Amino acid sequence: MIKLKTKEEIENLKRGGQKLATIVDEVAQNIKPGISTLELDDIAGKLFELHGVRSSFKGYTPVGADRPYPANICISMNNEIVHGIPNEEPKMLKAGDLITIDAGLIYEGLYTDHARTFIVKSNDGQEIEIPKEVKKLLAKTEEAMYAGIKQAKVGNRIGDIGAVISEIAKDAGLFVIKDLTGHGVGYGVHEDPFVPNWGNKGEGELIEEGLVIAIEPMFSLGTSYIKTANDGYTYLTDDDSLSAQFEHTIAVTADGPIILTKK
Repeated sequence: MIKLKTKEEIENLKRGGQKLATIVDEVAQNIKPGISTLELDDIAGKLFELHGVRSSFKGYTPVGADRPYPANICISMNNEIVHGIPNEEPKMLKAGDLITIDAGLIYEGLYTDHARTFIVKSNDGQEIEIPKEVKKLLAKTEEAMYAGIKQAKVGNRIGDIGAVISEIAKDAGLFVIKDLTGHGVGYGVHEDPFVPNWGNKGEGELIEEGLVIAIEPMFSLGTSYIKTANDGYTYLTDDDSLSAQFEHTIAVTADGPIILTKK
């Protein structure tokens, strides 16, 4: 059942979302060759405490999982799409790696999600030579997120969001990860409705004022299919091709969608 949020709740979600965007940015400032994913997760944990909020991921047990998620944030690298666990098999970052920081927090009892994919720069802070298709992967995934956000307006349907996202992927020669979707958020980590990154215009649930959803396109260079790592959480591309994810939590208002997870 879709649970619409009040204007007061949306204001609180916006304040929490601003804190979350700041935390993701501050974690990202530490991305460099030689640092481990465990160190980045430790930094995130300290930032949650500093900002007076809690991670919504740590200790959360999603449907189908056999244990709670053990880290503060998700860190996925290269062929890992989402839900990478940074503190069980910590990986050392190398220049040229793709790294996705995916974080969620609880502020005033309300939940927001935010994710971004980065290219690890060289030790002198300069980007190394990156293949054009990798740069396109990141640019088009982020572009698709913003295109989907524009469709999240009163009177549209959820299918309108997925339709424009998948069209951008198709035009760019990229692949939509179809088994992983965006979702409602606010009172919990995951709520109705599902927000697929594919679909048909005019189909799906009606978008109403007060709807709060996480729009999160996930594209890969080689496949739409996924596999699960031995840790039971991390989703990888089935052919081990590179992937990217961008995510904002947004609220639907009478004046159009507003992004809650930005500074």
